[in-house]
Amino acid sequence: MANRFITKLQGLADLSEQAVTALEQATAKPRDYSVRKDIIREGDKPGPVLVMLEGWAFRYKILPSGSRQIMAFLMPGDACDLHIGMLSEMDHSIQTVTQSSVAFISRGVMDELFTVYPGIAQAMYVAQLIDEGTLRAWIVSLGRRTSIERVAHLLLELFLRAVRIGLSDGVIMELPLSQLVLADALGMTPVHINRMLQELRRTGAVELRRGVLRIQDAAVLTHISGFDENYLHKRLR
Repeated sequence: MANRFITKLQGLADLSEQAVTALEQATAKPRDYSVRKDIIREGDKPGPVLVMLEGWAFRYKILPSGSRQIMAFLMPGDACDLHIGMLSEMDHSIQTVTQSSVAFISRGVMDELFTVYPGIAQAMYVAQLIDEGTLRAWIVSLGRRTSIERVAHLLLELFLRAVRIGLSDGVIMELPLSQLVLADALGMTPVHINRMLQELRRTGAVELRRGVLRIQDAAVLTHISGFDENYLHKRLR
């Protein structure tokens, strides 16, 4: 089975065979998590770097009212909390969406990988910049995009990310996100999300059915959302 973490990093920087071997060893003993399980919780002491090898997860916070805001989706190949060890405690939680396989790389091992293999350090820093750019794009969506623009923008973002790590053939992809989860990410209600998905369907741009997303007209979807993929950064040369 492909190690999508390595696939992702190879798309961001040149990695030597030795660097790839080191990454394989660092992620060789993942833990399995079932659906809707917290990998970490807000208030926990920061620990190792988390690497999603298989499955989906999301970052979230619970407000005093009990409502939930999802702040990021983690797909196979994504790593998180590169520098969170500098904080005294976690300021958010991470929960699985699907059955997942998660590797944990200790701070000492990660520091050694960065020192010995500059390509790994470069790729990880670029990945972190992409995460920050994605967060900014989400802030813009929540603050300025209309409801249908928000939904279209998120679908295109997730689709492009899936293509880049080999989870999509460029036409369809598995999207294991319920309308409730999408609603908590986009600051909407599930009923409103359903209406926006139906409207996007009527444009002929996209179809989401039984956890499978099909992009039928990327140009139309891009026009609706105003999507610009620059924040997802292509490989540095």
